[in-house]
Amino acid sequence: MLTFGNDEHDEKYPIAGGFLSSTRANAGSFILARAKEKVATAQETGRGNRRRAAIYPHHIRSVLLHDISNGASSSRTRSGICWDEFAENLKADMQEGVATESEALEAMEKLGPREKWRIVKNIAVLGIAFMIHFTAFHGTSNLQSSLHNDGSLGAYTLACIYGSLILSNLFLPVLVIRLLGCKWTIVVSFVAYMPYIAAQFYPSFATLIPSGLAVGFGGGPLWCAKCTYLSIIAEAFSISTRRKVRTDYLIVKFFSLFFVFYQLAQVLGNLISFTVLSYGEVESAVNGTIESSINISVTCGAKYAAPIHQQAKSAIDLKRPEPEQLNRLTGIFLACMVGACASVALGVDSLKRYNMVRKGPENRISGMNTLVITLRQLSHRYQLLLLPIVAFIGVAQAFITADFTKSFVACGLGISYIGYAMISYGLANTVAAAFTPYVTKHLGRRLLILVTFVFHAALIVFMLLWTPTNEYYKYSIIVACWGLADGVWLIQINSLSGILFPGNEEAAFSNFRLWEACGSVVMYSASSFFPTFHKLLFVLGIMTVGTIGYGTIELMEYKAKRIDPEKRFEVVSQEQHDTFRHHPHGVLERLAFVAEPDAYDFPLVTELMG
Repeated sequence: MLTFGNDEHDEKYPIAGGFLSSTRANAGSFILARAKEKVATAQETGRGNRRRAAIYPHHIRSVLLHDISNGASSSRTRSGICWDEFAENLKADMQEGVATESEALEAMEKLGPREKWRIVKNIAVLGIAFMIHFTAFHGTSNLQSSLHNDGSLGAYTLACIYGSLILSNLFLPVLVIRLLGCKWTIVVSFVAYMPYIAAQFYPSFATLIPSGLAVGFGGGPLWCAKCTYLSIIAEAFSISTRRKVRTDYLIVKFFSLFFVFYQLAQVLGNLISFTVLSYGEVESAVNGTIESSINISVTCGAKYAAPIHQQAKSAIDLKRPEPEQLNRLTGIFLACMVGACASVALGVDSLKRYNMVRKGPENRISGMNTLVITLRQLSHRYQLLLLPIVAFIGVAQAFITADFTKSFVACGLGISYIGYAMISYGLANTVAAAFTPYVTKHLGRRLLILVTFVFHAALIVFMLLWTPTNEYYKYSIIVACWGLADGVWLIQINSLSGILFPGNEEAAFSNFRLWEACGSVVMYSASSFFPTFHKLLFVLGIMTVGTIGYGTIELMEYKAKRIDPEKRFEVVSQEQHDTFRHHPHGVLERLAFVAEPDAYDFPLVTELMG
């Protein structure tokens, strides 16, 4: 059967790991799709009838690096190191024989006119499955540091998740996707999350730490497989329309449709946890806080002391909900994950349906290759200057998930109100993702980042000085403001990584995910050793250093542009292919920008392909 893109394609063009966000992919795919379409046009006009117009969905998506949230996934060129290697692989494919555009179109026509609706169905089912699955994951993770406060078990569990995710992103996706294919990789990865939920029935170091490691190891293949699947069916849809709809445009739209569902997970997960844990205790939660011997104005918020510094007599006891409530919540979340697995297994088509038979040498990207180019990228001065702000993003996400939920919400209101407050965080992230491109278009990146820095710094100073109360809406406002700032940081810094390193995005985004995850691991691990006041100062400090590093890059680019006026370093407008996404570990999928795409015609690719 002649089809295109597939599980077998992964053997030859495997995924290098789950580091990148999905729509960052479009920065590279936009350019490569342009070159590919020129080939098709040349063939149709007779100028390339002797040369095969190869379909290269694998060059649009061949290296997809993401997160667990999260989060994410990217398409780019083969190696990210040099165009010479890309050229050699491209020539080899053409010499060995890759299916022509007309052959692929004929194969799609055999599937029938309703195939486009089937593709849309697959996207919808996949999006709903991820929404259901991460409803359970986010709802559980946001409670960890508060529910399992003894010995900081919850914080250490979260650190294990993101620590193992680093290794998973580097080494597992290639092997797992090659073995199982994209669809069944998603199913198996979903199953890898289930022990983490089941461990909530009997929480201990012996159950939560191993299950947390399993989540991290499942996260890398999961997000890579998802991004590969969406990219391949976008290519299929484009061919079914006889290229009337561009592949890069479809990739943007498909990822956007997918994340419409995914972004609801943070909201739904917290809504379920709040409803279940506060049922029958809405009145008593506030009364209990008022009558408590703990004076929240003295012991909560920035004044909250880490458990290791608390004396036995003054230790703050974050009252746990009743065991029946926790077991009921865990049962609901576990059922959600089972339902998500069944949805993908029964409702999503295998990529064998869109399988293109390919010949040629097997050029495989290994996890070790990814590690090498990631570390090599650190020799670039821009990459070094970006490290503090990238680490800050991970630190900020870890603080809001582990420390804010515990020292502010759980201490001031009760554990049952964590879900209520975090609903605002999820909604604010979504708003930031939706409107940041438009704000950037009018304000420009530099001014927006400056405004975001001032806003976020002012928020941290307010949190340092604020005296907590039992008025729950104030906590929601604080976390919503944090979510807005976090969303802008995620979008702008991710797009900056793509703009600064054209042709080397794999290494750039690998570094982004690596150091972001390292920031999260450090913050989770330190949760038990420092008071909240000191942790807020640390967040403010690393944000300041990171912003200075970003400003240094802008200054260097400004000077370079004065020397070379042709050099452009601006994000493009909304009309030039931007989109958004959410982070695997419960935060945001990022925005992808392309720097002046018309300036990149990639002569090498044009020469090779006609």
